[in-house]
Amino acid sequence: MWGAIIGDVVGSMYEWDRIKTKDFAFFGESCHYTDDSVCTAAVADILLGELPPAKTLQQWCRRHPGRGYGGKFAVWIGQADPQPYGSFGNGSAMRVSPAAYLNRHRPLQDALAAADAVTEITHNHPEGMKGARATTTAIWLAFQGESTGAIHRAIEEQYGYDLSRGLDDIRPDYYFSETCQKTVSEAIICALDSESYEDAIRNAISLGGDSDTLAPIAGPIAEARHGIPQDFITTTRTRYLTEAPDITKIMDRMYALDK
Repeated sequence: MWGAIIGDVVGSMYEWDRIKTKDFAFFGESCHYTDDSVCTAAVADILLGELPPAKTLQQWCRRHPGRGYGGKFAVWIGQADPQPYGSFGNGSAMRVSPAAYLNRHRPLQDALAAADAVTEITHNHPEGMKGARATTTAIWLAFQGESTGAIHRAIEEQYGYDLSRGLDDIRPDYYFSETCQKTVSEAIICALDSESYEDAIRNAISLGGDSDTLAPIAGPIAEARHGIPQDFITTTRTRYLTEAPDITKIMDRMYALDK
């Protein structure tokens, strides 16, 4: 979803130059697309075309080398016979949003089945699967127009994540983590405690963590709740994805289903 890709681009500037404030330039010269955008587009391609998940994800990542892939995932990309490796990294949650988007008019179980199919090829640890499922559920519920309180309760009851904390409570002691256990609940809180798409992305980056993954997890939930300003999409396309026409093409294909 565009909510994930824009979050990735905006967050990329602050991944290694972390901040603890919401007052920052939203788009900057050093922004760029990372592995989060590549993997999100790959998932959309897999689900739209009913393509083999592992092979297709590998193909996308090989077309976009050097985009910040994690160590074990980078090895997986190059394997002739790729097998899941028990990851509980937050990569499972950052790439899963198309599973919710493409199934938003179908039962939640369809969205979760799609999420499982694109997650279990790498992140088959229970926490990795849970992170992807929780993110999918939050996005799907937001598309149904469920209230913040209803989404909050569903995620806590179904997945056991603690969403009781406020951002001002999380931010002071929060640190960089690439695990689902330390990013998914925080990202969901950022999306639920937001007044707009932009506000959700600012929330996520202001935590001072893995910003270019926190924002792509929070972003699609916020997109489903608030929508995205068209100029954010235009800026991302024309400034940051000029070298990735395959990403914009698959996004156009996915969103064309609404027309």
